[in-house]
Amino acid sequence: MIGVDWGTTSLRAYRIGAAGAPEARIDRPGGILTVPEGGFPAALREAIGPWLVEGETKVLLCGMVGSRQGWVEAPYLRCPAGPAEIAAATTPIPFEGAELRLIPGLTTEDGSGIPDVMRGEETKLVALAETIGSGLACLPGTHSKWARLEGGRVTGFTTHMTGETFAALSQHTILARTSVEGPDVPEAFARGVERARQPGGLLHHLFGARTLHLMGRLAQAETRSFLSGLLIGHEIAAAAQGVAQVHLAGAASLSALYAAALAQNGIAVTRHDPDLVAAGLRHIGRSLQWV
Repeated sequence: MIGVDWGTTSLRAYRIGAAGAPEARIDRPGGILTVPEGGFPAALREAIGPWLVEGETKVLLCGMVGSRQGWVEAPYLRCPAGPAEIAAATTPIPFEGAELRLIPGLTTEDGSGIPDVMRGEETKLVALAETIGSGLACLPGTHSKWARLEGGRVTGFTTHMTGETFAALSQHTILARTSVEGPDVPEAFARGVERARQPGGLLHHLFGARTLHLMGRLAQAETRSFLSGLLIGHEIAAAAQGVAQVHLAGAASLSALYAAALAQNGIAVTRHDPDLVAAGLRHIGRSLQWV
């Protein structure tokens, strides 16, 4: 079978053999926002055409290709969900010469009944759940996902706009005037994490990043790291309260920051390979009896 992770900015495809292991991989630009109206069939065939010619007839797609801006909008599947439930909820897409199915995103609600959604991350979480069975997983990023995994399924999750908030605050607010681009400063990051543990709330703490600089207690070169630690610290306080261990899978540099902040909060960390999509596609394909 062929597994495709088609996101906003790029496309990754995997040729997965009968034994379940990826035999070949494609990684290229050409995310969904670059595809003209009606152009998805041609764009997919251009990417994976040689594998189709060689006899592959099953194609499983995940990611933003299933969003409202993508090829076909795949309805969200409510948690709890594992490979079997996700496979049963895949959406078929007409495509000459192959059977295409589109993986749904997942949805859940928090304790106050407010909905949350993910699209694409569910495939990584399926792979992680297969490995650890149960636990709390964190996928850091622009919109970080914290997911509860139980018995190999995703039972619930929360999304935190930490990465996007950091970009907005550090570039488009008064805090931009007190900071400069530069290397991470671990000591300043740790100060931000510790500040998040103190009373006052995030909005008050944010202005403190400016006043610390004004009073000569935070150097301009340290402000971005302090802000990063402050935001990640507040995220951890909200998402990992009372948790002893977190399973972390993400880009190396960002995961290192999360691991440091978690350790500072007394939470054990197990880091995992962030390239989980192929394994997740394989598990869902297995439920479809494609591998």
